[in-house]
Amino acid sequence: MRPAHAFLAVLVAAVWGVNFTVIEIGLGHFPPLLFSALRFLLAAVPAVFLVGRPKTARRWIVAVGLVLGVAKFGLLFVGMDAGMPAGLSSLVLQVQAVFTALVAGLVLGERPSPVRVLGMAVALAGIVVAALDEGTSGPLGAFVLVLGAAACWGVSNVLTRKAAPPDALNFMVWVSTVPVLPLLGLSLLLEGPRRDVDALRGLDWQGAGTVAYVAWVTTVLGFGAWGWLLRRHPASTVAPFSLLVPVFGMSSAALFLGEGIGPLRWCAAALLVGGVAVMSSAPVRRTAAPCAQEGPADGRAVPGEPPPGSSGEAGMPKAVSAEGGRR
Repeated sequence: MRPAHAFLAVLVAAVWGVNFTVIEIGLGHFPPLLFSALRFLLAAVPAVFLVGRPKTARRWIVAVGLVLGVAKFGLLFVGMDAGMPAGLSSLVLQVQAVFTALVAGLVLGERPSPVRVLGMAVALAGIVVAALDEGTSGPLGAFVLVLGAAACWGVSNVLTRKAAPPDALNFMVWVSTVPVLPLLGLSLLLEGPRRDVDALRGLDWQGAGTVAYVAWVTTVLGFGAWGWLLRRHPASTVAPFSLLVPVFGMSSAALFLGEGIGPLRWCAAALLVGGVAVMSSAPVRRTAAPCAQEGPADGRAVPGEPPPGSSGEAGMPKAVSAEGGRR
């Protein structure tokens, strides 16, 4: 990989990592479900008028939009608002790689090698340590919500693989159109019209800036750049850069939000990142799939969906990110 391309990969990881701190700030301005809806609205408009017609079957756009946009980000934002710290969120979402591998085994017939199973076990040990850390310092319920978000992300990764989108940016923008109305409806139902209206009336430059960052910088530019890299380099070359996401996530949270990083959290980070790294380096063996796969079956990366074991922000090209959390 050229130095300029490597720099771009690190820059995307930094953007996705800092995203958690930005979301933590944004949750001080918006209810979580409204914030998520605004994020997707701004990511979709006006980009949807610029990227052309969908290049992927609409059923996959709708399925990924509901699982990723509504379920994954709904749980994530609510969990963060309930007290899940930004830095820890960026770390815990790494376990989406384990959920992706498990769902892919059931749906796509991908049988993990012993090395990948070892990586899963190490990553899950990191989750246990992270849960112990959060259980002693914050609400365990918020931790469970973010863990549920990681599970939904794993499902959306497999859906994206089956969709095999030829254009990651086009797919991401069209997927972003799906969650807007469901999230707005859930916000009105669960958070209340008054709270939503008060948040919009009190909108200031800081609040607007957080929405713009998570929508345009993180979602559109981040995934556009990641998809561009995946089209020019093997997924095995690009994906490891996503392991930097929790590094930037925890560092930015410590720097800008004053979040402490104790011994248990460092231990959880080492186990999780190490386990995911082992998973991403191990081969996948395919058995007779329970249902036919609609994408490449030769191990090549599907545009916009790196192999299990990488980590990300919005769940298309994998690169884990978790987003914000308030105590």
